[in-house]
Amino acid sequence: MVAALRTTWRFAGVLALAAAACGTPAKQPAAPAGGASAVHFDEAAWTPLAEKDIPSDSLGASIKRGLYLLRFTPESLPKFATSSLRCTSCHQNDGLKASAAPLTGSHARFPKYMPRSGAVIALADRVNYCFTRSLAGNAIPVGSREMVDILSYLAFISHDVPVGRKIAGTEGLLAMKDTLVGDAAAGEKLFAEKLCITCHGPEGKGNGPIPALWGATSYSIGASMAREERAASFISHNMPQTAPGTLTPQQAFDLAAFINSHPRPDAPGKEGDWPVGGAPKDVPYGTFGHEAHRPPAT
Repeated sequence: MVAALRTTWRFAGVLALAAAACGTPAKQPAAPAGGASAVHFDEAAWTPLAEKDIPSDSLGASIKRGLYLLRFTPESLPKFATSSLRCTSCHQNDGLKASAAPLTGSHARFPKYMPRSGAVIALADRVNYCFTRSLAGNAIPVGSREMVDILSYLAFISHDVPVGRKIAGTEGLLAMKDTLVGDAAAGEKLFAEKLCITCHGPEGKGNGPIPALWGATSYSIGASMAREERAASFISHNMPQTAPGTLTPQQAFDLAAFINSHPRPDAPGKEGDWPVGGAPKDVPYGTFGHEAHRPPAT
């Protein structure tokens, strides 16, 4: 009897494989309208976890190490973060601030296709883009404890977000409503008038945890912030820190044009970005089908 049943099961399996090979796939249950995430995830009610929510266990220790690597990047990883910037220079409030390139939900968005690289990349690769470009440093080994700790923190602040779900307003800097032409000369005056020099200094060198805005220890030409519109967005929504949101869009673009007109570290291999074309018009270096827009001084 048992042998007969086994023969029947095997025969049924062969029939199923044959049907699949002939293009007759088994009928699948219909997906709920809007996808499964629409049923189980309430984006309006979702909030990311914070440092106070980190558990007191081995995973929590990794999460906390990752958080502190974001806060104290050059001090903790001097071989990899060789500029004066730290992750939280751009991803403010531990990566939770909505107007400053938030990292919330990032763990659910990768792997994903990245037009700049022309390839599907994993989250660890995206982290290393920040290290090699925004921090003008070197890539962290993907399997290292440091990378695992950073990814643990990113997973922690992405809790419950369904895989593949993009939370509104949490991917990169907010887009400027108006794309204007910045005036570097006007931006130079604003740099002093709006007290930018108070924190960053008259020569843009920064001070302690305040990063340099140009020069050898600033972000590289391959960083998103080297694009005028991206820098204008960050300035418009977050600067000056004592009165964010008080600048007009034109003032933000003028300051971005002034800051990005200065020399900064190179990004080796940048000419290979956007390999199939489609580079944003304000990318300050040449790529396939794109001429450099206002390249900085060398």
